[in-house]
Amino acid sequence: MEVLGIIPSRYASTRFPGKPLAEIAGKPMVQWVYQKAKSVYEYVFVATDDHRIAEVVKSFGGQVLMTSTHHTSGTDRCAEALQLAEREVGKAFDVVVNIQGDEPFIDPNQLTLILKPFSDKSVQIATLVKPFGKHDDVFNPNTPKVVIGNGKEALYFSRSAIPFIRGAEKQEWINAHPFFKHIGLYAYRSDALRAITQLEQSPLELAESLEQLRWLENGYSIRVEITHHEGMAIDTPEDLVRANAMAAKYL
Repeated sequence: MEVLGIIPSRYASTRFPGKPLAEIAGKPMVQWVYQKAKSVYEYVFVATDDHRIAEVVKSFGGQVLMTSTHHTSGTDRCAEALQLAEREVGKAFDVVVNIQGDEPFIDPNQLTLILKPFSDKSVQIATLVKPFGKHDDVFNPNTPKVVIGNGKEALYFSRSAIPFIRGAEKQEWINAHPFFKHIGLYAYRSDALRAITQLEQSPLELAESLEQLRWLENGYSIRVEITHHEGMAIDTPEDLVRANAMAAKYL
C-alpha cells in the first residue's frame, strides 16, 4: 500500500498568524510535524499556499507542494496535493493521510494506527477517537463527539454531547455511558478523497460546522480506531508558551 502524508499548512490564522513558523525549542512548528510524519511515512509533503512557509520547509530539507489560495479546508488542500505529489513522484498513492500542522508532538503510533483500517478493502475514510476521561467536559462544543457502531464505523459526529443519556442528571452522563472525542487525524483512499472534495456542503455540515458530516450525508463510511493519546494543538500564542515548556521531553 502506497501512503502519502500531507501536512496542510497556511500562514493566515485569526488567532495566531504565522503559526506554522512559530518556533518551539528553536525549530519551527511545521518542522516538528514534518519530522514526526517522516519517521513513519516514506512520502511526506507540506501543502501550502504561502512562499514563506515553503522556503522554511525547504531550508530544513522538507518537501513542499504549492497549492491554491482558495481552499476552504485541509481536505480540499490534500486533494490538490495528491495530484501534485503523484506527478512529482511519478507513482499513484493508495491512501492519503491528512496530518494536522498544529500538533508538533503528534504520536507516531497514531500515524501507524490510522492505516490499520485499510487492510479492509471496503474502507474509504478512517479517523481516530479517544475515550473521554471521567473529568473531561463532554459538553464543550469545541470538542466534537462521535458515536460508533459495532463495526467500528462512525455513526455521527456532533458538537453536542452524544448520546443523550435519558433519566440521568448531566453531571452523571460521563459515568453512565462511554463518550468518545474526535481526534482530527484523517486518512482517505485516494479515489474517495477526490470524490468527497467535489461534494457540495450539506445541511448537517452547515448546522454543526463539521465537514465529516458532509461525507456521512452522502453515503460515505468513516472507520474509527481508538487511541488513548491526545496531542497538544497549538491554537494561540499562549499554547505556544506551553509547548515550549513541554518540548524538552520530545527532543
